Amino acid sequence: MKTRRLGSSGLEVSALGLGCMGLSYGYGQATGHGDAIRLIRTAHARGVTFFDTAEAYGPGLNEEIIGEALQPVREHVVIATKFGFRDGVPANGLDSRPERIRHVADAALKRLRTDHIDIFYQHRVDPNVPIEDVAGTVRDLIHEGKVRHFGLCEAGADTIRRAQAVQPLAALQSEYSMWWREPETEILPLLDELGIGFVPFAPLGKGFLTGKIDQNATFAKDDFRASVPRFSPEALKANQALVDVIASIASDKNVTPAQIALAWLLGQRPYIVPIPGTTKLNRLDENIGAATVALSSDEMALIGQSLDAIAVRGDRYPASHQQFVNR
Repeated sequence: MKTRRLGSSGLEVSALGLGCMGLSYGYGQATGHGDAIRLIRTAHARGVTFFDTAEAYGPGLNEEIIGEALQPVREHVVIATKFGFRDGVPANGLDSRPERIRHVADAALKRLRTDHIDIFYQHRVDPNVPIEDVAGTVRDLIHEGKVRHFGLCEAGADTIRRAQAVQPLAALQSEYSMWWREPETEILPLLDELGIGFVPFAPLGKGFLTGKIDQNATFAKDDFRASVPRFSPEALKANQALVDVIASIASDKNVTPAQIALAWLLGQRPYIVPIPGTTKLNRLDENIGAATVALSSDEMALIGQSLDAIAVRGDRYPASHQQFVNR
């Protein structure tokens, strides 16, 4: 697989990473331990060197799986994890106090079976802790050798600038896909300016852009999409036009809709590294195949025009989650 550098940080990773959240959190029943280990190791064997986890995905369980799976190849991979929720549980609220950040780092190092964290993200911006204090704490962890690089998730432009002034950021991780293009307005130009890499999560629209989800889809109670307005039957029906456009483009190039969605992201900037997640080996191979799909400038422009003509329906988070984004 081709590699990319995350902005001016010098950190080189595979063009596509693996988002590991869904192996243990968010999408219903957790993947069996053996199957999860097998999928992660298969991803590495296929050329993936960038793996994304978090304290909150379990809590702690996801990091343990990552640590076990990647321990034999630790020197050849980049592992990103996150801090920022009280006790590692999103429902408990935010907590980015310096002492909490340090506790999470030490616990993550043990669970990941490593002596350093490659990227340590603040999972969500905590309005009760100045971002300068957060960045300063991570800066100290970098000086101590426990962390290599600093990142933010779902942060707004002002927060990014303030953090960058204390400790340069290697990456911003935020949602970005064909059906959530808000970062194009303010965030991408800012990342261009500051030399910060971009790691889009949910690059396949939480599964919607694969074309496998329609208005008749149902979700288990422990699948977070059950509470997301954008996944209501009405919104899914209205947004089918977007999937139809992607499917048409994919058909013309003899690839899958998921591969078009990922190739489109890769075509936006050379420092963008999407992290699609999956629990299935065939989907893993499909996603990895997107790294070889080349879209010409004319094709990118045509896709952009098609997307501009479609009004996406439904909020991407329920009202209870809006407090966690774009601070």
